[in-house]
Amino acid sequence: MATNSNFEKYKSNGSILGGLLEWVDARFPATALWRTHLSEYYAPKNFNFWYYFGSLALLVLVLQVATGIFLAMNYKPDASLNAVGVPVAFASLFYITHDVSWGWLIRNMHSTGASAFFIVVYLHMFRGMLYGSYRRPRELIWIFGVVIFLCLMAEAFMGYLLPWGQMSLWGAQVIVNLFGAIPLIGDPLSIWVRGDFVVGDATLNRFFAFHVAAIPLALIGLVVAHLLALHEVGSNNPDGVEIKEVKNEKGIPLDGIPFHPYYTVKDIVGVVVFLMLFSVVVFFMPEGGGYFLEYNNFFQADPMKTPSHIAPVWYFTPFYSMLRAMVWDLVLPAKFWGVVAMGGGVAILALLPWLDRSPAKSIRYRGPIFKTLLVIFVFCFLVLGYLGTKVPGFYLFGYQPATNPDGSIVFSPLNYLLSGDLIAQVFTGYYFLFFLTMPWWSKIDKCKPVPERVTWK
Repeated sequence: MATNSNFEKYKSNGSILGGLLEWVDARFPATALWRTHLSEYYAPKNFNFWYYFGSLALLVLVLQVATGIFLAMNYKPDASLNAVGVPVAFASLFYITHDVSWGWLIRNMHSTGASAFFIVVYLHMFRGMLYGSYRRPRELIWIFGVVIFLCLMAEAFMGYLLPWGQMSLWGAQVIVNLFGAIPLIGDPLSIWVRGDFVVGDATLNRFFAFHVAAIPLALIGLVVAHLLALHEVGSNNPDGVEIKEVKNEKGIPLDGIPFHPYYTVKDIVGVVVFLMLFSVVVFFMPEGGGYFLEYNNFFQADPMKTPSHIAPVWYFTPFYSMLRAMVWDLVLPAKFWGVVAMGGGVAILALLPWLDRSPAKSIRYRGPIFKTLLVIFVFCFLVLGYLGTKVPGFYLFGYQPATNPDGSIVFSPLNYLLSGDLIAQVFTGYYFLFFLTMPWWSKIDKCKPVPERVTWK
């Protein structure tokens, strides 16, 4: 382990490396950064499987930036038609895939990486909910994480337009039109976002600029802030115990171990397993069964031909279901309430540190109410994601409802209960009630005594 003493030894041994380290340290706090964030950053000794996903999210971010740079070298954000009637943007992807050396691999890594990013981020956020990583003193860490999630959604949405396929065009048209639901400023805002009255060349160029420059810079800055805030207050652990409260005479937490080499080595194991699974998808099924790369997006964008079913990529579908669940014109149009539900589904996560009033942080010591409601919450979120991939009016289990001669659905209890739209409404209601009622049920939940120090087997 390269500790402070090792650095001092290198500096004092008169070697070239020692001289270089001494020269750098006089001008840049390299050694101090190493100590603060790796060799002398003490993390709880009871980290488990769930703590892999933070480092994996950082790995995928680096992977996306690296592959994105190589793709941008050959991609042309131009919606005009070339000599054979194919949009230049769509043709440039064909060129990258078939003519650029290893272009197919870089594109598959980038497209698969987008889905991998959301998988590890969702699991990372779920771990925070399991162990109360949003609780005091880590509220700011959690808020940074929610803003990162919002930026990631914007980055993925704008990147989804760039292939200029059928789903790219029409998906962007549907989502941007949602801004029109905002009273007074909706229509001018939609035109401003698109840069035109319809999704076209101006939209493609500005989305490309945001996707490759503006949002990645914001993401990197937020990730740095997220890590700095984490290392300022220290990492949470599966027991939800603050290890800084019990220290030895040197001020070192008794239940902490240096992040390097212990967790750097442990994270390498997670990285190897992740890269194995990632490689299987990249090389053998980059379409991800139609969820990572959709069938309609292999056809060039055609503003004169609408796909039979327009749906977002899988990682947006839970919130898309919330949008579609709002069907009532209550003072304002239903589309407005759908946009409020979709945005509120993300924004309400930022309030979690102040909604949870439980005396215990970790699920290990929480009572049966939290455990039960959390299981139902996860189930509802997954079902909302599934329903978001289906056409409006979808019925469960392949059920075919009875219809009237004019084609309208016959009202019956069975038709009503098996309606996907009804289930989306019920589960959307539960999603918000889980958070809004948390101050009440988290306070009355019967928790187990929390130990003073971390435990492990």
